[in-house]
Amino acid sequence: MGLSKFFLNAGEVLRPVLTKVVPLKLLSKMKAGIINGASDRLSEDAIVKYEPGHYESGVNVIGNIKGDNGLGQSARIMCRLLDECSEPHAIKDFFVPPGGSRNNSEYDDRFTEELPYDVNIIHVNASEMMVAYVSMGKEVWDHRYNIGYWAWELETFPEEWMSAFKLVDEIWTPSDFVTNTLKKYTDKPVVTVPHCIEPVTSSEYGRKHFNLPEDKFLFLVMFNSGSVMERKNPLAAIKAFKEAFCKDEQTREKYKDVGLVIKISEAELSADDEAIIGSVIEDYDNIYYMCGHMNRTEVNTLLEDVDVYVSLHRSEGFGLVMAESMYVGTPVIATNWSGNTEFMNEDVACMVGYDMIELDKDYEPFKKGNVWADAHVDEAADYMRRLYEDKEFYNTIAAAGKSYAREHLAFERSAGLVSKRLGEIREAKH
Repeated sequence: MGLSKFFLNAGEVLRPVLTKVVPLKLLSKMKAGIINGASDRLSEDAIVKYEPGHYESGVNVIGNIKGDNGLGQSARIMCRLLDECSEPHAIKDFFVPPGGSRNNSEYDDRFTEELPYDVNIIHVNASEMMVAYVSMGKEVWDHRYNIGYWAWELETFPEEWMSAFKLVDEIWTPSDFVTNTLKKYTDKPVVTVPHCIEPVTSSEYGRKHFNLPEDKFLFLVMFNSGSVMERKNPLAAIKAFKEAFCKDEQTREKYKDVGLVIKISEAELSADDEAIIGSVIEDYDNIYYMCGHMNRTEVNTLLEDVDVYVSLHRSEGFGLVMAESMYVGTPVIATNWSGNTEFMNEDVACMVGYDMIELDKDYEPFKKGNVWADAHVDEAADYMRRLYEDKEFYNTIAAAGKSYAREHLAFERSAGLVSKRLGEIREAKH
């Protein structure tokens, strides 16, 4: 594996130079060849099994800790959970390039290359686990109990990722939705450890800071281009907004104090996303487009500053932004399917019905022939109007969502699960 590791790591270091002289598709094909070769050579007994006492009792958290995306947030949540349950742990910042924007500095002063503990919790998607194995080296896995913390958004698991199961002794997931999917493909333990949240906001970031009107009732749609726009489905939310408030000139005049905000994170990952969004909002002066990097406090405060958050997603492994919106007291309109339904219901959010539809083509990594939810746009439009027009209903949903999120997504709850499971692992192996 040493030669594979050398070529893979050298290729990533030289990537900015190589892409100028070698087509990106060819580079990707070369990388895939290295990874596929390593997968084929990896036997079930290639990694030295967990050996209690070989390393000190504790956890090595490995992942994109600085990442501004959901994967980075997931890794940081685990660090906080381990703090909460007083589990000794080391934090290694590792990402698979390009990795998205990496500006979070919350744990910078605790980074280490030393991995002194007996359990690894690896926040790397199943699709990139073999890359992580080749890049970091077999020694990171040997003698340790290896846990992959994975999220996935469909009820079927890609066949080409099956080799990732060889690299873990156990999988943790953020929701039973993901857990139930993975259990169909492995006899290894799969445990739900829900995400926890405690978003911090700041009064310094008001609507003026975001160049948003202070006199309008604002709906917000937000997504990361790296998360596949077809899955996040912002076009459905835009369509619902138009149906609710912009059917004709008379309707637009009646609802002239209503607006929609579209926020795209990491838009540089997809120029197509920007072009598509631009083409459907260009004639509307009550739809506001935002892109560019925001720190976590800015994002949290934006969620608090708007009046309603809308997610007509087709699938979610968890749905962190919906949870954070509820936590800060902003009502949420959301598709009533997948991971988000484990912290949302009709008493605390506006849950939108859907039809299950088949993917008509590949939307990498989601394959043609799989199914996901297609939210009912007319129902979402009805919820939009009701939240705007019915203040009592608005206040009820806002208060109920806030209370529910703060109770069910508290760190103490999942910290107890983590502590208990780590104890069970060590006890079983002695």
